[in-house]
Formats: sequence, C-alpha cells, structure tokens
Amino acid sequence: MYLVTGGAGFIGSNIVAALERRGARVIVCDRLGENEKWQNLAKRELEDILPPESLGEALEGYGDSLQAVVHMGAISATTERDGDRLLANNYHPSRALWDWCAEVRVPLIYASSAATYGDGAKGFEDGYDPDHLATLRPLNGYGWSKQIFDRWVARRVSEGEAAPPHWVGLKFFNVYGPNEYHKGGQASVAWHLFQQIRRGEAAKLFKSHHPDYADGEQLRDFVHVDDCVDVVLACLDGEVGSGLFNVGTGRARTFLDLAKAVFAAMDEKERIEFIPTPEAIRDKYQYFTQASLGRLRGAGYMRPFTELEDGVRRYVQDFLLRDDPYV
Repeated sequence: MYLVTGGAGFIGSNIVAALERRGARVIVCDRLGENEKWQNLAKRELEDILPPESLGEALEGYGDSLQAVVHMGAISATTERDGDRLLANNYHPSRALWDWCAEVRVPLIYASSAATYGDGAKGFEDGYDPDHLATLRPLNGYGWSKQIFDRWVARRVSEGEAAPPHWVGLKFFNVYGPNEYHKGGQASVAWHLFQQIRRGEAAKLFKSHHPDYADGEQLRDFVHVDDCVDVVLACLDGEVGSGLFNVGTGRARTFLDLAKAVFAAMDEKERIEFIPTPEAIRDKYQYFTQASLGRLRGAGYMRPFTELEDGVRRYVQDFLLRDDPYV
C-alpha cells in the first residue's frame, strides 16, 4: 500500500492513477476544496482519502502496511506571499514525514522544485551537497519553502543522522499534462495557450524584458507529466538510488516552440501576440531553465524523455479536446 500526499493534485493524481493501474492499494492525503479537483480522483479505486489534518492518524493506522510514502502535497503557487502558510504546508509536514519514514523504515519520495534554482545564475546542478545548495537563491516563497527542506535533508544526510531506507527528492521543472485543470492561473502555459486558441484568440506570450532574449525566445525545460510519473515509479521500484535529482528533459525550448506545438496539435493557424510581463513578477521572471540530468542518469534512470511536440500533441488531442479530459 502507498500513501500519496497531494494525491488529488496535478502530478499526484497522475501518480495515483499509475499506481492503481499496477494493482496497488493507495491512500490519498489532500484537500479537495470547492473546485473540480475531486474529478482528478473520480476514476480511481482508493483505499482511503483523508485531509492533511488526519495524516498523523493515518500513519499510525496504516503504518505497518505502507510500502512507501510519495509526498507531493504542498502549496505550489509561485505567487503565494504568506511565508507562515508556506512553512506550515510545505516545510514542517515534509520534516515530519522524513522523521516518521526514518523511524519506521519506509521509503520516501518527495517533490522538490526547479524553482529552488532561482534565476539560474548558479546553474542547474542537482544533488544534496550542502555547500552548493546554500548558494541557490529562489525568486519566490514557494521555491524558498522547497529549498529549505532540501537543505535540511542535506544536513541530515551529510551528518549521518537517521534517514528513510530509501529517499529521493525530485526537482520537477516545467510540467504540463492532464489533471492540471483545477490550477487556474498556475496551470501550465500549454493549458493557457490551448484555452486562448480555443476561444478564437491569439496565443499570448510575454514580451522579453531582457536584452539577451527576443520576444517568445525565453527558454524553459518543458516536461510531460507522464515522464515525471515514470521517474517516480522507477524510484519506487528501486531503479534509482537515493538522492536529489532534476526531472526535466535536459533540453530547453522556447515559448514560441511551445505555442507552435499547441497550434499544430489543434490544427489551427498560428496567431501569436506578445504582451508585457506583469510588473509584479517581472523582476522574478526566469528566462532560462534546463535540467542537468547527469545525476539522474548516473543513479540508474536511462529512459528517454518525451519530445515537446509529441507531448503537447498527446495532451491536446487525447485530453484537452475530449469531453472527458481526466486521467
């Protein structure tokens, strides 16, 4: 049996679906709220669904049966300004799960984020080296909340303190794919572009406010959620050793590439409009992200990642254009 925190969310619900397809029993810990997030779980046969406040009770009750904990639960909004709320939801529960997994000897897979790299000035090298982690400067509170847990783990590991028998942190880059519909403004750019084009509008991309990048030439490592799930499953299967790893394609692509891929998948004529980057995020905007995959490959994960055009076509045609767009 597996416990998946954040199991009704975007990446989490895709992990839950994959585990269920394997015949695994799954407990989901998440808040559903008042939107359509529940639909991410509507097709699943689950052992239990419980709110975060009941997590301790669940660990006590199901602890002897758990094969692993997959910790995806967090406030993932990069616009969240409440630092206390970020600590309460992203940092402290992660520490508690680490300690519990270390004590009862249960593997732990947890979500970090590429947001920990900030503007990328220090590169995109992963790993639990405490000195390197200390140099990273996230640009928002969400990235910081993930960074401080990575650093906490790094200190524990470097000092030889108690750890789960197998632990993996995953720094997800720009993930897109089905079951992100509840995220609103925080959904992927691929999702937003699809909605704009379907309404008959031009696809809107941010203008560049950086002299080294033309409009639309800002670069991101766009990774399909199926690839993220595959990495998680490989970790659960013991194919990937303990460590902190990037999860991206290893190849940065432009937002123009992404927009063109969405137009092609929808069989629509390209029409792109460039709009100013909102001032509220302009000084925190990342112009380049690209996962370094050396450590992940060295740890045992050798499967290829999905090409952007293939991933977008699958997302658009198999989900966004369907009446039932959920995994």
